[in-house]
Amino acid sequence: MIKEAIKKIVRGNDLTESEMEITMLDILGGETTPSQVGAFLSALRIKGETVDEITGAALALKSKLTPFQLNNNLINLDRDDINLEEETILATSETGDKGTSTFNVSSATIFVVAGGGVKVVRQGNWPKYGFIGAADVLQHLGVNLDISRSDVQRCIEEVGIGFLFAPMFHGIMRYVDEIRAEMGIRTIFNLIGPLANPAGASAHVLGVYDPSLTEKMAKVLKKMGAREAFVVFGEETYDEISICGPTRVSHLKNDGVESYQLDPREFGFKTATIGALYGGSAQDNSRIINEIISGSPGPKRDVVVLNAAAAFVAAGLERDLKEGIRRAADVIDSGRAKEKLDALIGFTADCSYFTRN
Repeated sequence: MIKEAIKKIVRGNDLTESEMEITMLDILGGETTPSQVGAFLSALRIKGETVDEITGAALALKSKLTPFQLNNNLINLDRDDINLEEETILATSETGDKGTSTFNVSSATIFVVAGGGVKVVRQGNWPKYGFIGAADVLQHLGVNLDISRSDVQRCIEEVGIGFLFAPMFHGIMRYVDEIRAEMGIRTIFNLIGPLANPAGASAHVLGVYDPSLTEKMAKVLKKMGAREAFVVFGEETYDEISICGPTRVSHLKNDGVESYQLDPREFGFKTATIGALYGGSAQDNSRIINEIISGSPGPKRDVVVLNAAAAFVAAGLERDLKEGIRRAADVIDSGRAKEKLDALIGFTADCSYFTRN
C-alpha cells in the first residue's frame, strides 16, 4: 500500500482517511522499509496533511494502544510531542542546543486543572536532542514516572492526574523512531501523537506549531469524537495560549469550529515579553512551577491561569474564559494546585515499575 500512497501524494493528490489508516498500520507494523517511510513522510509534509489524512493516521496509531477503562470525562493537555523535533527546538530555543525558551507551561497548568476538579491525562515521549520536556521537569519535582499501566490508571482515578511516559508505550513506535530522528523535521507523527490518547479524553487543549493548523486540528478532533476542544497557536509562545500577544484559537463546540484571535488584555492580563516567560534547566523549570502553584504572582502565573481557564471551559466546568480564570486563580490561591502535586508525588513514590517487575 505504501508505494501506491507515495505515488499518489507525489502527484499532489490527497489520500482518503481509509487509505491513510491502512498505510499507517503498515508502517507501525513494520511492513515497510525505512526508505519508504522517509519518502512517504517527506512527500506528505511537502504536500500538506489534510484533515482526513491526519484522522486516518491518528486512528491507526490509537488502534495500537490498549485503552484505559475509565468512565469519567478527562481532559487531554498535550503539547510536548508536537514540539519535540529538532526543527522546532531550533526555532524556539535561545541557543539551538538545549532547553526551550519558555518554562513548561502545560506541566504547571496540569496541577491547576486537576486542583479545580478535572481529571487530566498527558501522553508524551522522553525528550530528545537536549529538549527539556515534561518528563525531566516532573522528575525534578519528585514525581516517579516509572510506574506500571495499572498504576497509571489508579493514579488518574485517585489523584486525578495521569502521565503516560513509561517505556511500555515505546514499542509501538519502534519502526519509526530512528527514521524520525534521522529526518530531523516535523512529520505527521508530531500531529497524531497527542490525538492517540488511550485514556479516551473527550475534551482537549492542544497547542500547534503553526497558526494554519488550528482549524485543521480542531476538525480532526471533531472527527475523532471530541466533545469540546481549544486548539491554539500563541504569539511568541506558539503552542500555548499567550500573554505576549494574540493567540489564534479554533474552538470546537457543539459540532462546530469557530476560529478567532484571543487578546489577553481583554481578560485583564498585562502583555508580557517572551523573556518574562523564559525557563531554563529542568531544575529551574521545576522551581518555577513550584513557585507558581504556591501562589507567586507575575507573568508566569498569568499564562498558566489563562491556559487552565481554557481547560475548565473545554471540560464543561465553566461557561466562558472569564469564569475559568476566576476558578484557576482560586485553585492556586487556595493551595489546591500544590496539594495535587504533593498527592502525585506521594502516590507515585510507592509505584516503581522497574523495582516491582
